Amino acid sequence: MGSSTVKITEIRIKLVPGGRDKLRAFASVTLNGALVIRDIKVIDGGERLFVAMPSRKLCDRCSSCGGKNYVRARYCNDCGTRLARDRAEEDERGRPRLYSDIAHPIHQGARNLFQDAILAAYKTEAEASRKDGYIATTIDGMDYDQWGETAAD
Repeated sequence: MGSSTVKITEIRIKLVPGGRDKLRAFASVTLNGALVIRDIKVIDGGERLFVAMPSRKLCDRCSSCGGKNYVRARYCNDCGTRLARDRAEEDERGRPRLYSDIAHPIHQGARNLFQDAILAAYKTEAEASRKDGYIATTIDGMDYDQWGETAAD
């Protein structure tokens, strides 16, 4: 395989209104005009903003019925059996792993490039949102109702 350079060709930022959580925005990043990564989150970490890559909740199977449940669940969604609390695998710090990344940078240099570009786009969008006549960015496939607005807002 030959080596090629991956370039970020587009970043879309959808600000989350209200600031009730630490979640500040969603990002959608296009690479080389050919691949889109969605559901990237911009999170307020208290001291600084950071980027969280798309992830999914981890699941396991009920020992009684074989039903699929999130590892954080206390009871089986299918049969109601009480599930063990310590079912989750532990991460390197000994904490339960509740999520698994769907996509993520392989090395720190790529992570820095990705994060810096997304945070710069977030700051630009946040500044634009304070101006008269601002029209919010839309990202195809996003559930806007979940965040208290509609796609037409």
